[in-house]
Amino acid sequence: MDLLGPGAPIAAKCQGCHGAKGAGGPNDTLVGGAGTLAGDKPLKTVGSYWPYATTLFDYVRRAMPWDHPRSLTNDEVYEVSAYILNLNGIIGSDDVLDAQSLPKVKMPNRDGFVPFPRP
Repeated sequence: MDLLGPGAPIAAKCQGCHGAKGAGGPNDTLVGGAGTLAGDKPLKTVGSYWPYATTLFDYVRRAMPWDHPRSLTNDEVYEVSAYILNLNGIIGSDDVLDAQSLPKVKMPNRDGFVPFPRP
């Protein structure tokens, strides 16, 4: 079953806020931004800015969808995470994410991430 294909239930939960294929909507853009971080107008997306794929899983699991947080199963969260990572060109379309493979995903900005300075 393709949870994120056209008309699928997970897609409906995501696309309303993030647009088709995570590329635009009323809320954060999830896809794109490669090579923009050093420029005047950086686009901070999952693919360009986030340092770890596990952060994506954790955030989706705890906070999404915004109107029903924590309503997705772990399998659905892995599927959503894989879909977003695939749209960003980080993993292949046939790659499967699970507890063993997720931490092994090398994010493009893993070594370039600069945390927000705190006092």
